Amino acid sequence: MLTINQLKINTDKITGKENELKIIKKALSEKIKTDGGLISDLRILKKSLDARKKPELNYIYTVCFKVPDKHRDRLLKNSKLNISEYKPAIYKYPEISKENAEVSLRKYGRPVIIGSGPAGYMCGYMLAKAGLKPIIIERGYDVDTRTGHINDFWNNDKLMTDSNIQFGEGGAGTFSDGKLQTGVSDKYGRISEILKIYVKNGAPEDILFNSKPHIGSDYLTGMVKNMRKSIEEMGGEIRFNTLFKRIYIKQLSLTESVIEKISLQNLLTNEEYFLQARYLVIATGHSARDTYRMLDDAGLKMKSKPFAVGFRVQHRQSMINMSQYGRDDDDLPSADYKLTYTAPSGKSVYSFCMCPGGYVVNASSEPGYLAVNGMSNHGRDGLNANSAIVISVDEKDYGDGLFDGMKFQETIEQRAFDVNSGKITVQKLIDFKNNIPSMNNGTPDNTGEITPEIKGHYTYGNLRSILPENLNFDIIGAFDDFGHKIKGFDDDNVLLCGIESRTSAPLRILRDNDTLMADTDGVYPCGEGAGYAGGITSAALDGIKVAEKIVTRYKL
Repeated sequence: MLTINQLKINTDKITGKENELKIIKKALSEKIKTDGGLISDLRILKKSLDARKKPELNYIYTVCFKVPDKHRDRLLKNSKLNISEYKPAIYKYPEISKENAEVSLRKYGRPVIIGSGPAGYMCGYMLAKAGLKPIIIERGYDVDTRTGHINDFWNNDKLMTDSNIQFGEGGAGTFSDGKLQTGVSDKYGRISEILKIYVKNGAPEDILFNSKPHIGSDYLTGMVKNMRKSIEEMGGEIRFNTLFKRIYIKQLSLTESVIEKISLQNLLTNEEYFLQARYLVIATGHSARDTYRMLDDAGLKMKSKPFAVGFRVQHRQSMINMSQYGRDDDDLPSADYKLTYTAPSGKSVYSFCMCPGGYVVNASSEPGYLAVNGMSNHGRDGLNANSAIVISVDEKDYGDGLFDGMKFQETIEQRAFDVNSGKITVQKLIDFKNNIPSMNNGTPDNTGEITPEIKGHYTYGNLRSILPENLNFDIIGAFDDFGHKIKGFDDDNVLLCGIESRTSAPLRILRDNDTLMADTDGVYPCGEGAGYAGGITSAALDGIKVAEKIVTRYKL
């Protein structure tokens, strides 16, 4: 197999999936001066959109293919063609025999995973694949029931504290844009393996090659359910509606400790019971505040970490398309953006979790607290683009106590709830700058106003009382700067919604860099909630790494 980089094709030529490979083969045959009939096994490895000369747009492809040997040798010798041998990173998972797994399970018991988010499910999938029959503990409901609870909350304000945007099968990432971009290097092929597993379980195949892959909430729910079924078919078990109540640690010496057992509670019956867990993966997600406090009581070492807070901003998607592409074309993917700004205070303000053609959603998980997030379906075909415009905060903003960052989150979420009695507050940018409440003046075409695209009840008002004023001022300065980068970004009618407070975990559960264990033997902090990931792919990647470590412990 050969691979070629930088194969450029005008976007106007790609009018649908059915003709894409035909157009690519034609462009490739012209590029390498070889009859298209001799090109076989053509496959897209990477696809990106080049808008540097907008409105002229081009897709840039990396593809692999085969040609007869006499052409192959000629192509490899031509350095101008940017052609090389195709050498993909091949993922190698630690092998364990069926007999070895059975003996080890009798000796150590089944591994236990707390949480069914991207980290927990990927770790569980890989452990099940090795024959280790993991038990996955999830405080929330299965994804279908959870979806019903979330819709009931958005439509009828019926919040279930253990079944919402934050808690339940699939974790917080299930109701998001489903972005899979990550800056992590993939020299071992783990990320490619993750994407293959996702496609096998129902994700769109284009995530295998798009430079900015995303799944979308409409695909994520089905994929998550299929992941569960795959884990169960391989011998794993998922226990829903089960709360991780306590970890019991046995001190062997001044420097050594192991897990004795864990305590669980069935939330449907209130029954509490113990479970032996020689190997325990803690992959709870970033919103399990009660779990953080319990782990601290149990003696696990943690430390406060910086995070970011801010507001969701909504623009018309057509405006973002025009700015990024120079045109608004239905055949093109909805445009995204990534913006950064350094305030005079030295703080970083940036766009986060940008959702093209998406919705702002009420992502609250506790009564009396309000948090928002963004989500998109795979088609990203909503009227508005939204992203969080957030500012970094650290102990200088909230104090140096272990839980001070988490308490800061809780404080601003309480303020956000109080502004409009639990409804999401919407405010025009001009009114936010002037510190006056916004009014809903309707959306006639000649007003320039934007219709909110929000899941959950909302009303207009004033967001300025939620964050400290120094943070508000820096965010205002960022909008002025971003308006120079994307025309219209700082338009008076741009909508803000708040508060975006759950960008990442406010704590990190400490672990060894080599073993990935906490200071208690057999305890593996994992994923975003443990402070070691920042999105679906990086969380799943951490889940695979932890699974690898556990498999080597089971090998006799």
